[in-house]
Amino acid sequence: MGSSADQTQPTPAELAELSALADGTLEPARRAEVEARIAASPELSALYQRERRVLSALHEARATERAPAGLRARIEAARPTRRVAARRRIVYGGSLAGAIAVVALALVLLLPSGTPGAPSVSAAAALAARGPVRAAPVPDPSNPAARLDTSVDEVYFPNWVSRLGWRAVGERSDRLGGRRAVTVYYAWRGERIAYTIVGAPALAQPPAQETWRDGTELRTLTLNGRLVVTWRRAGDTCVLSGTDVTAAELQTLAAWKVPAESR
Repeated sequence: MGSSADQTQPTPAELAELSALADGTLEPARRAEVEARIAASPELSALYQRERRVLSALHEARATERAPAGLRARIEAARPTRRVAARRRIVYGGSLAGAIAVVALALVLLLPSGTPGAPSVSAAAALAARGPVRAAPVPDPSNPAARLDTSVDEVYFPNWVSRLGWRAVGERSDRLGGRRAVTVYYAWRGERIAYTIVGAPALAQPPAQETWRDGTELRTLTLNGRLVVTWRRAGDTCVLSGTDVTAAELQTLAAWKVPAESR
């Protein structure tokens, strides 16, 4: 790759695929290309091996009821302040290792006791960072003003554009612990959010601020720099997240229901 002076830092998309390969969620069609890219780059190889070590430690930690107090304290102490996090870019070495450690802590804390290896809301929210891989779903012909033509089980993705302004701009599909996980990306006024629906059985509910909006129990928390609102619907888990939106905005969208006249 040349000298360290002319090395090119990996893009967010490359880092996302490296992470997906490490945790086994990379799409099979992309595996050979990503493995070849890692094998050809000592820097990417080092990052990949580091993440594999973190994941291995995480699997061991998840076998217990919760992370040891000492580990929790050390990682919390290493968490960057809000001001530092706001200006930090993803780079090689310690910064990425610190970011991975914070993600690992979030996963450990959110996994339910007695279910090692089960996916978490944190893992579902992390799918949003991988970005869309295909065009946005079109409106549902049966109810175009309220629904998009894609769903997980019986839970559909809403069409918010006419009533709330948010327009669907992309989509991706993943597997999370054997469950189907679909993410639709929405944009409005220069902001972008991601709405992920994970198929049943429902993920464990994370410890978080609880609110009720229009009969829906919402849990709001921050994971790896993303504001997250999660709730359950028809046995599935819904995860709405973004970086430049308020909790009130996400909660309003999460609690939105199809108006009676549009049903």
